[in-house]
Parts: sequence; structure tokens; C-alpha cells
Amino acid sequence: MCVSVTRKPNLKPGQVPLERALSKRGLASRTQAREWILGGRVKVNGVLRKEPLFGVNPERAHFEIDGQAAAAAEFRSYLLYKPRGVITTRADEKNRPTVFSLLPAEAAQGLHAVGRLDWATSGLLILTNDTRLSSWLTEPENGVARVYLVSVRGEVDAETLLKIESGVSEATLLKASGRESHLKLLLRQGKNREIRRLMLAVGHEVTRLKRVSYGGLELGALSPGEYRELDAAELRRVFPEAPLRDNV
Repeated sequence: MCVSVTRKPNLKPGQVPLERALSKRGLASRTQAREWILGGRVKVNGVLRKEPLFGVNPERAHFEIDGQAAAAAEFRSYLLYKPRGVITTRADEKNRPTVFSLLPAEAAQGLHAVGRLDWATSGLLILTNDTRLSSWLTEPENGVARVYLVSVRGEVDAETLLKIESGVSEATLLKASGRESHLKLLLRQGKNREIRRLMLAVGHEVTRLKRVSYGGLELGALSPGEYRELDAAELRRVFPEAPLRDNV
């Protein structure tokens, strides 16, 4: 019987496709995980599963590969200074560089980005293999602050600043001239291209956008393309309410 791997999965809350769950646990890339599943090498909670899109909870399911228990990969998280011109997906049809290519291959294995910064945006990006941590950090109800430095064309006046403030948590005008203005914006939830859309709506095109902090984490002395590892102690200090995996 031919197994389709392209049909839309029927997932319950908290579930992801099996191929993605193995990747999130840091056990394999999604391509490799799919090969393992179709090859009859993967059991979930003691049951052989040959369907890559079978729904599982990656934090609760017990996986076996070739009859051997597959424990979650060791917890790893990094703070990366994402440069402009780099994207946050694993692969790109235009062959543009990705944030994962900035790390050694063994370090990047199993990581995913916490939210996204678009191609033209630089700054602080968290990479982790802990799905509970990334979910908590991006849930709007948790209100984790993100601070951005923004440069726009034209002069932002007091009336325009009030309009900007109505669309973000905080807005500070750092410098304004007829040619260009600079602002610091604080958001407590991230939406795709939200700042760029907001600034266009008030008549100012963004020329440069940089995220400088995420909660209690800051870029510090990192340069574009550089990264540092985040250990559990630091993450518990800056995000005391965030859930971390039990084996951290």
C-alpha cells in the first residue's frame, strides 16, 4: 500500500507531524526522519508508525528508532546576532543564506528559531531545541518584551509619534530630521512585518530595523553573525516563569 506523505495531517492540540516531532527533539532532520518513518524504523509509544504526518506530542511521546529508545537531544539554546540578508528558515528556494548556516552543522542540528526576523531585519534571535520554551516565549498572553531600533525616512513629528504609540507598547523618538528619524519601539507580541506595516501606515518607510533585546536578553558585544550559547541558569534568570525541559 502506498503511503501519502503530502495529505494534510489531522492534528489535535499540542500535536505536530511525527517527522517534525523527531526533528524538534533533535533526533534527525525532517528529511532523515521521513526516511526512517517510511522505512519502518520508528515506533511511537510502542507502536510502529509508517506515516510521516501521524500526529504526536513531541514532549510526551516515547520514540524508538530501530528498537532502541530515542531520548530527547541534550538541551541547547543560542543567542544569535542575525545579520541583514539572512533568512530564518531551514532552507530557501532562492538559495539565500539561513541563520542555521551561521552555526556549525552539529550545533545547528535540531534547532528552530523563536519567532522570525525577516530578510532585511537584523538583531537578536533565539535558537533552541526546546519547543516548550519557544512556545512560551512567543505566546501573546505572556507578553515578553521585544525592543527594536528603527530608522525611517522623513521626520516623525509629535502627532505621528502618538499614532505610532497606539500600535505598540512603547515608542520613544530618539532623533528626528527632515531626512531621517530614529525610534526605539517596544512590542509584547510579534506579528509578521508588524513594525514595517505600522510605519508605512503613518507615512514613513523603514530603512533599517534591528532587534536589540528579547525579554531579559540583549545583544551585548556580539557582532553580526556571531552567537553565544545560553545555558539553563541564564534562561531561568531572565525568564523565571518559562518552562524548561525536565532534563535541563
